[in-house]
Amino acid sequence: MRLELTRQEKAVYSRLTTPEKIQRFLSEDCQYNKEPDGPSCQGPRWVIRHRRAHCMEGSILAAAALRMIGYPPLIWDLETVRDDDHVLAIFQRRGHWGAIAKSNFTGLAFREPVYRTLRELAMSYFEHYFNLDGEKTLRGFSRPVNLKRFDHMDWMRADGELWAIPEYLCTISHTKVLKPGMERHLNRMDPRLFEAGKLGAVV
Repeated sequence: MRLELTRQEKAVYSRLTTPEKIQRFLSEDCQYNKEPDGPSCQGPRWVIRHRRAHCMEGSILAAAALRMIGYPPLIWDLETVRDDDHVLAIFQRRGHWGAIAKSNFTGLAFREPVYRTLRELAMSYFEHYFNLDGEKTLRGFSRPVNLKRFDHMDWMRADGELWAIPEYLCTISHTKVLKPGMERHLNRMDPRLFEAGKLGAVV
């Protein structure tokens, strides 16, 4: 795509030439956005300028960067109970799904593109998705959402917030990952995996 970008944006996007490099930018160059000024849903321009993002903001930045290198700008919602949902950017390589994400928990970020289906990809997060009470909380996943549908908002360069995107995610159907009766038999988190998942978390 040809966009009128700032010098800073051009410098960043020029480095983000693979999904792995996009993940490294989110993991190493961006702090986790704990929203000190209240709930936010900032676009890629803000993330690049402030080097801060939570999962929604990180997924939108990653989708923009994926689009710049020829992938569809897809985001994807993981649905939970008694926990926050998690939004990721997803991509396919040789017919297999992978994911890019910004998370405050160690196990909820990048996935190599080795998963044949979205269900396989979702289940790769199951044992790592927990709340602070030690419950495993992942319950469903959405269909991929192509952010091209929001091009009328100029989402890749917008200076304002992009609440229409998460609001749309709340309206679409999700596929459940558990059958009836499974939830009551789930184990609590293994204490070691629980502590490992919180490693480096911003509190």
